[in-house]
Amino acid sequence: MTDKVFSNLFLFSVEAIVFGILTFLLWVYYRGFGRQYVRFWMVSLLALCLNHVAVTLQLVSFPNVVTTPKQLLYQAIELASYYLHISFLLLGVFCAVKDNQVSKKISWSVTLIAILLGIVTTLLYGFDDATVFNRFYLRESLPAFLAGCALFAASMFLLSLESLHFSSRVLTAYCLIVGVRQVLFSFLSIISLTQDWFRQLTDILVFIDIGANTVLGFIMLIWMQGAERNVANSAINRVQYLGKHDSLTGVLNREQVLEKLPLAMESSLSNEQKLIIFNLDIKRFKFINDTYGLKVGDLVLGEIANRLNKSILLPKVVGRLGGDSFIFVIELLDDSQQERAAEHIHGLIGSPYQIQQQEVHLQCSIGFCVYPDDENDAEGLMKQANLALFHAKTHKLSTVKYEEGMQSQGRHLLEMEKDICKGIAENEFILYFQPQLNLISNRLEGVEALIRWQHPEKGLLTPAQFLDDVETLGLSSEIDNYVLDKSCQTIADWYKKYKRRIPIAVNITAVEFQDPKFVAKIQALLFKYDIPPTCLELEITENVVMTEVKVAMDTIVVLQNMGIKVSIDDFGTGYSSLAYLRELPIDKIKIDQSFIKEVTINDSDLTIVKSMIKLSHGLGKRVLAEGVETLEQLTLLRNLGCDAVQGYYISKPLPEHGLKKYLERK
Repeated sequence: MTDKVFSNLFLFSVEAIVFGILTFLLWVYYRGFGRQYVRFWMVSLLALCLNHVAVTLQLVSFPNVVTTPKQLLYQAIELASYYLHISFLLLGVFCAVKDNQVSKKISWSVTLIAILLGIVTTLLYGFDDATVFNRFYLRESLPAFLAGCALFAASMFLLSLESLHFSSRVLTAYCLIVGVRQVLFSFLSIISLTQDWFRQLTDILVFIDIGANTVLGFIMLIWMQGAERNVANSAINRVQYLGKHDSLTGVLNREQVLEKLPLAMESSLSNEQKLIIFNLDIKRFKFINDTYGLKVGDLVLGEIANRLNKSILLPKVVGRLGGDSFIFVIELLDDSQQERAAEHIHGLIGSPYQIQQQEVHLQCSIGFCVYPDDENDAEGLMKQANLALFHAKTHKLSTVKYEEGMQSQGRHLLEMEKDICKGIAENEFILYFQPQLNLISNRLEGVEALIRWQHPEKGLLTPAQFLDDVETLGLSSEIDNYVLDKSCQTIADWYKKYKRRIPIAVNITAVEFQDPKFVAKIQALLFKYDIPPTCLELEITENVVMTEVKVAMDTIVVLQNMGIKVSIDDFGTGYSSLAYLRELPIDKIKIDQSFIKEVTINDSDLTIVKSMIKLSHGLGKRVLAEGVETLEQLTLLRNLGCDAVQGYYISKPLPEHGLKKYLERK
């Protein structure tokens, strides 16, 4: 073995060990952080290690022979591993710079092409000793040319981007220098292969390439360190940003609103203008989330924030206080502009939202106060704007300006909220039942469940004394669920005690009826108490149906298919059309008591009731009249063909024990 061969053998062996160690370091790093570009570079260094091992084996085993199958195998491994090294080096650069994921399909395709290219270029002219020059061009010149072009392109790609950190500039220089070296070597090998100086150059390039490859390994390590430092800095900046901004919409969060508001107050004083603090609440946003999904809901919130930020009113502060609540602060000179500003905000929120091929329509409630007229500190202004918003929501108004006295109403509602929640938890609410008489069989047809509050301090409270507060506080759904549960439990208890299935009618509010989980709740209750669905009747008003016609109809159809009866309560007081009445698959129509009160003495009411009964029967619906209080009313309704009645003449609402005589009667 000559000194030259021994020297090369030593160099390639040491380099193989070095690249093996670097590959191990990248593998450890990849296991900890899972970056795809690190995996690609790990494969690249592993391929380079394999390349040096193949060269070493050739130097040891076949210093002079070039045509044996074993020698060809080593050369194929050498070339394929070199192509793999270059390919995965460039894939890693792309992933590291662009932060994009490369699919497994692309990775395996690159691997297959590199291996095939190495095998094909080795086998061509592999056993023909007369084509030594062709073999050299395929095994030395071609790889150098392809690698040079690829590295040169990579350097141009890196130069076209903003440098991420120091290691990116070093890698750019490496790709440029090595790329130029490989391309020049490829051309020189074609025109000067037989020259002595070229062979001497080739010997020198072995040492240069080994040094360059070693530098490459350390460039990778430095890059990863710099990249992780950037990730850490980005994370810190992100945390700092999120500490001041809402993560979903990008506007200020509550804490930052409280910090920015005093600055806006100072600015308005210096500009001799008033600061208007608008508090916005998006109506029925929960319905959007439940119907279209949380992702669409998040996109809508982002669009709302964007519209507020870009308002022509040039807001001083835009923030999200939480959920679907926003704050919008502007400067105005004239008090008369306040209402116009509120209308502008309603217009911003009310414009349709095109989200994922869905057109979403929204409205908002607005409460606002004025600085310095109403309050002198930021916290107080936000409280007053919130009180005005609360007043707007409770009284179903679009816009409310803060006024003195709103605090007392707010305190009352806070106390009521606490009492109502406590009453639900401790079963203070009880059910009374009003019998419904079937005019054909003259027997009990069913009962309507009516809620009462057995207050520990105020005694028995009627619905008129607390239901308005329940609706104002948004607790209608909780009360509905409570009454439904108690009603189903009562149906089961009556069957155990009296062996009778008495249907119970329960009033359902719009909030609960439009809940996408409403049907599932009903199914759960029927299963929990093991009662037949025919014993439960749900009463909804016309307005519930008209608010969301399609949703209501779909829900009614599902309930009907389950066997649950659905009736329209207070018929004639809403705004439903005859077309919808015809299409609604309801079982019963309940004529409101306002038409029954004077039906025996008022010809107009008589005509209306007669028409309602005839119309309902024509549509295949049963009719029940509410508020029957006299024998004359009962007789008239019987003669008109009304199916059933309820009212004080039949019976006032009774507690459960008061129904005993009805339940024991066979």
